[in-house]
This record gives sequence, structure tokens and C-alpha cells, in this order.
Amino acid sequence: MRICFSPRVASGLAVVLCASLFTNPVLAKPQAAPSKTAVAKKPVKAPPRKAAPKAASKTLSKAAPKGKPIPVAPPANLIAPSKLSMNEVLAASPASDWRGVDPENTLYIEFPTGFVVIELAPNFAPKHTANIKALAREGYFDGLAVVRSQDNYVVQWGDPDEKNPRPMKTGVRSLDEEFTTKMRKELEFSPMPDIDGYAPQIGYAYGMPAAQDPKTGRAWLAHCYGMVGAGRDIASNSGSGAEMYVVNGHAPRHLDKNVTLVGRVLQGMPLLSTLPRGTGPLGFYEKPEQNVPIKSVRVAADLPPEQRVNLEVVKTNSPTFRAAVAALRNRGGEWYKVPAGHVELCNVPLMVRSKKN
Repeated sequence: MRICFSPRVASGLAVVLCASLFTNPVLAKPQAAPSKTAVAKKPVKAPPRKAAPKAASKTLSKAAPKGKPIPVAPPANLIAPSKLSMNEVLAASPASDWRGVDPENTLYIEFPTGFVVIELAPNFAPKHTANIKALAREGYFDGLAVVRSQDNYVVQWGDPDEKNPRPMKTGVRSLDEEFTTKMRKELEFSPMPDIDGYAPQIGYAYGMPAAQDPKTGRAWLAHCYGMVGAGRDIASNSGSGAEMYVVNGHAPRHLDKNVTLVGRVLQGMPLLSTLPRGTGPLGFYEKPEQNVPIKSVRVAADLPPEQRVNLEVVKTNSPTFRAAVAALRNRGGEWYKVPAGHVELCNVPLMVRSKKN
């Protein structure tokens, strides 16, 4: 099993998503007792947040009296209460602002209690997503298990038997890391104006939370609730998607650019987020009978159309998505007294629904 080396950050409230959404956590190596690699002797601090840049107000026509600070007015479009809620925006949206989910890049994970649906991200991690599909098609995941459930962090699955690992037929155990990718038009990156402490620019790329740095020309997916990652060991190329995790709590953004993210959960998150918490180090289950078995993992394209889950998600480069995010940024109505004028990247929930016939 792979190890998640990044320490947990302070607990926080999880992003509230609709009941049909869920996420996956970072994989770490199960052990009877803490090892030198699994538990750091000294906590490593997450990257410090950058101070928000000072913005000059264009609304001030007169200079402030000498010795007094000049008041800065935030842009009006970031503080005006929204007339519509996010749900109202979605209800009024045109069909053209929604897209179907590609069955070739969709996984169905069957547990004894239900299914989890994952949309893969080949634009960001083409080698890992191809390997995951190869492993699913050879039946590698069938009979493996969830081995870790760490509160407010991740849920992880893989091969629980390290001494006698399951052989692979077409898949591989290690791949070069895909922590970031080149910024390009195909990513369909839609920026958000909100300040972020982990990246120069944040936004959504083909429906997934992402960030980019124009100075380096690199883009990457972000560890928000429901995102799925490929577990690895110390070496950057020690993972392949054979072991995966889902974020099940407050966004561990310190993992960004340190783990290859391969997709996000579209449906079934409650199944994962309510699993019993592991009592071992890093939330691992200490007894084999605590592991949660995986019955099967299938690529949706390999199933007959009538057996597929018919879902669609909002296009994140659409007017509907921009209006929905604006409604979250400036929540109106009688209950809210002061609009925040801000929304964090991971506070934007997944907008998914059953496809209308």
C-alpha cells in the first residue's frame, strides 16, 4: 500500500454538497504500529497563505486627509447580494449549459451497500487514468477493499495484502507523476476572481476544481471534497492508480502538486463519508474484518446503456456556472445580513443531476 506523507491540517467544516456527491482520500500504508515513514516526528506546516494584494479603489475621487488611511472599496460585483440562490439559478438554466458524462472516463465502484460513480480526468492525468481503466478492465480491483477511513481527511482503498500482492496483467504499479500539467486551451480553465492562499489563480477546468500559475505555465487539480487521488510512497513515481483515495473532509490543499489527482466522485459520496473511522495510525483499519470489500470496479463504457447511471453536470465555462458561483459568493435573501463577497474554491459544490429524458 502507498503512504500519504502529508500531515493532517487543522479540522474544519466540510463543504456541504448535495446528498448525491462524494470524494476520495489519500492512500497511506496500513501498519500495526507507526513507522518512521508513515508518521512524521515533527509536524510539517502547510504552505503559508499569501497575503491578499492591496487593491486601489476606482470609486474614490478625493484623496484622504494626510495621515489617514485611504478606504478601499471592494468591487461592487463581489459584494452585491444575489437575487437568486444557487438552486434557483440551476433550476432556470438552459439544457445547453449542461453536459453528459463520458462513459469511457467514468468508473462504477460497487460496494456491498451501493455504488460510487467517479469521473476521471484524462486532461490532467492521462497516464494514470489510462492505467486505472486497464486495471478495472482486467478485474484487478475486484475483491480488494477500503483499508483506511480517516476522519475529516480521506478514505482509501487498495490491496490489503502487502506480503502477497495481487498480480497485474496489463496495468502497472508505478508511473511518472502527473502532479501538474501544461496550461492549455483544452483544459477549459474558467478563472474565479477570489483570492487563494495556495495558487496565483483558481477556477474550474472541465468541471473540476483547479489552479494554475501563469509564471510557470503549469495547471493542476485541487484537493477539494470528493476529489480522487492516486496513492504513492516517497518516490514521486511510486503510484499508478492501483491504490486510490477520496477526500472526505475539509479540503487538504497542502497536498496539491504533491499527489496525482485523477478525478472526482459524482455520486455515492455519502457511502464513503459515513464509513466507520479507522482506529489505527492515519485512520487505517487495524483488523482485516474491518476492511470494506469492493465487489467490482467497471468502466461505464463496458456496460450496456441501460445499466449506466445517466448523469449530467454543469459546464463550468457556462453562464449558468458563473451565475451559480456568484450566488454563492453573494448569498442574499432575508437570513443573510452581510454578503461575504467571496467564495473559496472548495466551497463551490459539485453541480450534478440525473439527465432529463
